[in-house]
Amino acid sequence: MEEKRVNKINWFPGHMKKALDQMRAELNKADVIIYVLDSRAPKSCLNPELQKLSGNKPILYILNKADLTDLQKLDKIKGSFKSQQSDYLVLNSSQSGASKQVCEKIKSLCAEKIAKYQNKGIKVTLRALVVGVPNSGKSTLVNNLCKKAKAVTGDRPGVTKNKQWFKISPEIEVCDTPGTLYPNLGNQEIAKSLAFIGSIRDEVVDEIEIAEEFLKRMQKIYPDKIAERYKGSSTLPEICKARGFFLGGGELDISRGAKALISDFRSGRLGKLLIEEV
Repeated sequence: MEEKRVNKINWFPGHMKKALDQMRAELNKADVIIYVLDSRAPKSCLNPELQKLSGNKPILYILNKADLTDLQKLDKIKGSFKSQQSDYLVLNSSQSGASKQVCEKIKSLCAEKIAKYQNKGIKVTLRALVVGVPNSGKSTLVNNLCKKAKAVTGDRPGVTKNKQWFKISPEIEVCDTPGTLYPNLGNQEIAKSLAFIGSIRDEVVDEIEIAEEFLKRMQKIYPDKIAERYKGSSTLPEICKARGFFLGGGELDISRGAKALISDFRSGRLGKLLIEEV
C-alpha cells in the first residue's frame, strides 16, 4: 500500500517577520542572549534565523519544560549547548528558584565586561534578550525572573506580540520577544516536532495527520508508551475505541482522538518524553 502523503507544514505569519526586525534592533543593546528551548525537542527549537542574529553575543540556553522531558536522553545532548561563548540550564520556568540560577549564568557569561567596568569603578547593568520559538515558555520564564506577572503568557504560540524590557535584579535587565519560527520550514521532521510541542498553531495543521505522524515518531523512539497509555492500542482508530470516542451510529470520532493524543503528550500524560533522535 502506498504511504499517505502528508501536507507540508509551513507557518510564518507577518508578525514574526516584524519580530525578527525588532530583535535586530534590540540586539545592539543586549550583552547576552537567553535562548529558550523546549527540552522535549531542543534541536528542533534551534531557529537558524535566530542563530544568525546572535552574532558573537554569548548565549545562555534554557532547556525548558524539564518536568515534561526525558532527562536521561537530555543528559546525552545537553553538553552540546556549552562552549566558550555559551552555557545552559535545565529548567522548568514555571517553578520558583530560576531567577538566581539564570542571573549567575548571565554574570558568568559576561564576566569579562563586568571586570572591565569594575576596573573603571563603574557598576554595569547587563541586558539580556530572551528569544525562542513560540510556546517555548519565554514569557513564563521572564515572569519568574521578575517574580511577578509582567509578560503576557498563554499555552498557545504567538501570545507575545511586542518587545518588553524588565529589570530582574539591580544589575540585570531582560527583554521578552515574540516567538519566531523559520521563514521556510524546509526540514519537515523539524516542522513535525514543532507541531507536536505546540510551536505551530494547531489551526494551521491537519490535526489527524499530525496525530498519525506523532504515532509514527513514537513507534521509533518510545515503542511501548502508546500501548501503555491506551490499553494496548497503537493506532488512532484503536485509541478512539479504547477512549470511547464515537460519533452517531457507532462511527469513530477520529478528530477527537487526534486532539486527545496530542493533548496527552503535551500535558505529560504519556510520560516524560524527548521526541527527537539523540
